Amino acid sequence: MSYSLDFGWLYDALWAIARGASMTVLLIAVTTVFGTLISIVLAAGRRSKIPLLRQAITAYVELIRNTPFLVQLFFIYFGLPSLGIRLDPIAAAILAMTLNMAAYTTEIVGAGLDAVPTGQKEAALALGLRPRQVFVKIVLPQALQIIFPALTSQVVIMMLESAVVSQISVSELTYEGDMLQARTFRAFETYFIITLVYLALSIGLRRLLVGVGRATLPAGVS
Repeated sequence: MSYSLDFGWLYDALWAIARGASMTVLLIAVTTVFGTLISIVLAAGRRSKIPLLRQAITAYVELIRNTPFLVQLFFIYFGLPSLGIRLDPIAAAILAMTLNMAAYTTEIVGAGLDAVPTGQKEAALALGLRPRQVFVKIVLPQALQIIFPALTSQVVIMMLESAVVSQISVSELTYEGDMLQARTFRAFETYFIITLVYLALSIGLRRLLVGVGRATLPAGVS
């Protein structure tokens, strides 16, 4: 029996698809901001002179990087209520995505920090700058310049992984696709369109980040 394609339902589904894509964009925007900021703090802390702090950060990074994102999401959404901590689906999704991204970007940011020549730090200290000023004004900008391409890729990967949060009924793109498929019974056409939307979001996000990089880090982003 032959299968005939039917996209007649698409016009009526555009709003649902746009709504899901908007939620996906919101999730990755919030996650990128908080995840990057947290990773900078953790990467700096991992290079501090406090052994207990270094060990705690290393344990967190290893825990997140060596467990599935879906399990982390379920632990936050279904597990934490057992301890009296209840989060709505969107808050749980943002928390899970932020913690996951921060663990991976901590390694990326750390590699950038290590790549900055020690002589530049010593020269800045010799000029009378405080260690915090050296980090913020000298080390961090150069580190971000070095790791920006890898950071951009990680953000895109996290955006694609956000599809997992449909499992806790966050109405992002995959969730809306599932609902459309359940109503239309056109699985091939539905997920084909959802795939194209994810592709467009990925390309658009990467170009946006490269544009931001060129504007803020002109010497380090190509």
